[in-house]
Formats: sequence, C-alpha cells, structure tokens
Amino acid sequence: MNKGKLLYAQSGGVTAVINATAGAVIEAARARKIKVLAARNGILGALREDLVDTSKETAASIRALAHTPGGAFGSCRYKLKSLEQDAAKYERLLAVIKAHDVRWFLYNGGNDSADTALKLSKLAESSGYPLTCIGVPKTVDNDLVVTDCCPGFGSAAKYTAVSVAEAALDVAAMADTSTKVFVYEVMGRHAGWLAAAAGLAGQGKDEAPHIILFPEVAYDEAKFLARVQAVVKRVGYCVVVVSEGLRHADGGFVADAGAGKDAFGHSQLGGVGPLLAATVKDKLGLKVHWTVPDYLQRSARHLASKTDLAHAQAVGKKAVEYALKGMNGVMPVIVRTSDKPYRWKIEPAPLADIANHEKTMPKAFIDASGYGITAACRRYLTPLVKGEAPPPYGPDGLPKYVRLKLHAVAKTLPAFD
Repeated sequence: MNKGKLLYAQSGGVTAVINATAGAVIEAARARKIKVLAARNGILGALREDLVDTSKETAASIRALAHTPGGAFGSCRYKLKSLEQDAAKYERLLAVIKAHDVRWFLYNGGNDSADTALKLSKLAESSGYPLTCIGVPKTVDNDLVVTDCCPGFGSAAKYTAVSVAEAALDVAAMADTSTKVFVYEVMGRHAGWLAAAAGLAGQGKDEAPHIILFPEVAYDEAKFLARVQAVVKRVGYCVVVVSEGLRHADGGFVADAGAGKDAFGHSQLGGVGPLLAATVKDKLGLKVHWTVPDYLQRSARHLASKTDLAHAQAVGKKAVEYALKGMNGVMPVIVRTSDKPYRWKIEPAPLADIANHEKTMPKAFIDASGYGITAACRRYLTPLVKGEAPPPYGPDGLPKYVRLKLHAVAKTLPAFD
C-alpha cells in the first residue's frame, strides 16, 4: 500500500446511484494501491472515529455497489459551522485524520457537503498537514451550480416521469366515475428540477402532467383552481405535479409545517401535496387522490438511468484522480458538450464556486403559463433519463442488493461527544 489512506464519506439524502460513486472511488483507489477508509454516517463518523476498513470487502461486493441503492456507509444531515465557531470539532477531525494517516478526504454530497469539504480544505491549508479534500457531487435536487447536472438526479427524474405517466393512465381509466384530480408531490425545496422532469411524461397540452407547480413560480390559488377546473372540463381529469418547496408570492412556503429547522437550517415542510388536494376538494368539490413518493423517488435503483449511473461512476473515479494529484478544494463536475448526440466530460471546479450557491430552474425552462416546461428544458432533461441499467435479480424475483460487512477500524482516540 502507498503511504497514507483515503477517507470517503457520504452526506445528505442518498440516491439510487451514490453507492455507484462509492464503488468507483474504492476501485480507483485500489488500482493505485491506496487503502480506503469510510466514515460511518458521514462527517459524524469522522468526528466519532467510527471508521470502516473497505479493504476487508471483496471485489465482488464493491462491484455490486454499482447496482445497490441507499448509502452503504450511512449518511447524515450535519452542518459544520465556521472554523472559528466549531474550532473544537475541526481540531477533532484533524486529530482523527492524523491518527489514521489519512492524506485524502472525499465528501460525497450536495450543497452543504460541498461547504463542509471546502472548510476542511481550508483547515488542511492552515494546519500544514498534507491533506487533500475533494467534494464529490450528488443530489436528486440537481441544484449544484457549475455542474451541468448532479449524479442522482437523472435516476430520480426517470422515476418521476415514469411514475407520473403510469399514474396518469390509471387516473384516465377511472376518471368517468372516480378520481378527477391526481396530485403528485416531488422533492425540491428551492429548485424545481424534479417537478420539471415530470413534464417528460407527456407532450401535448392534454397529456399529463397538465399542471406543474415550481418553487420558482409564486403560487396563486385562484389561478391554480381555475386551471384545474378548465383541464377537468376539457380532458376529463387533471394530473398535478407539485414541488415540496412551492412558495407564496411573499416567499413563504405553502406547506411550511412550522416545525422549526433541520440540521442544515432548512424549514421543515409539511406536505404540499395533501394540502393542495384538500384545497381542490373543498373549493371545487372534485374527487382527489394524492401521493408523496418521498424516499421512493431517490431510492428506485430498479429504474435507474444508465446515463446517471455513468455520471456517478465517472465523478468517483475522477475524484480519486484529483485527490492523488493534490488538487485541494475542488469538485469533479459534469460538462455537457453536445445535446444531440449527448456528450459530456468531467472537469475540476473550485469548491469555493459551488458551496453556498444554488442552481434553480432558468426562466427559459418554464413555459409562459408558468405551469409547464419548454422545449429547451425538454432538450436538457431527455438525455439525463435515457438508458436502462437494471440490477441483477435473484430466484425470488427481487433485486440482488449488497450489504457490506463494514469491518470497523480500531479506535485510538478518546470518545468525542
């Protein structure tokens, strides 16, 4: 083994392909004779010195990560404050890193994870310890700036478009005597990328989804209800897709639960799907069904996009390459070079340009009505959901997913509260 180890961790909400990135990281490091440690439950595992020795896992198990959803090493929602405010935690991280001869740290996550990786890269520079920090992109929200798209989004987008198309056929079949309005809630606190992906389910104005509600477009109840009524009259039923982060004109969330903030400081949302369904039922007297796929949309590995899987593996491989080159404080990002045929490449981008920034839907991607997507948006989205990469299935008819053994690394430091 080369001198020094690589520490990998997963953060935030997991995806259908984040483990594919993990597998690519481990395989790339093994090819270079680098031992990979993994922190259990993200940065918390690093703080607690709760580390896993991935060299104990078989090559077959690591390969199987490519088709296994979830987060193999556990994830967390935990935001480190500034170097000054959380000095004790940073000192602890550095102590753990030194104790286990870690020279490269890869943090696989979204916006807040990029911020953590950036802070650690600054810690490395100021401490004089030879540590290279790399942020590795992942998020179904697709809201990281600089990168064309985020690994995890393509598969969630495919799941969303397919689910809406299939549910619409169900609603159409029953609309004469049953459900007139179907409301489908997707993830997306500030950015409507997943909501937009639902637009791939149909082409014409009479094809579902008939109404898409984006966080980027202020919610107007009267206008929305009039639109629902018009669609039901014309088509016989109405399929509505709404982003969880739908906002009023004053910027407040339509579904703000008033339950405080999560570990990242985000408002806890209370479920805009059922709220809209109740509004339609109460104000229009129509029979309504609603669904909130929640974790299903980000864990549906059986319906993963082949393009998304390729993205996830490519950023993992490049992250190792950048780390071993000493490219501190960068992230491998996806650069689109052509729509038709779809072509892309991976390039490094400074974490300082990514952390604490957010990519929302461009105005050019939302049609004039505010309730649908444009041709430009469709051109952007279509390549990201293309291709199938199904997992292997067992004799019981279910996917064969892997569970790693997760051999713990012996602790050498006092416990950390």
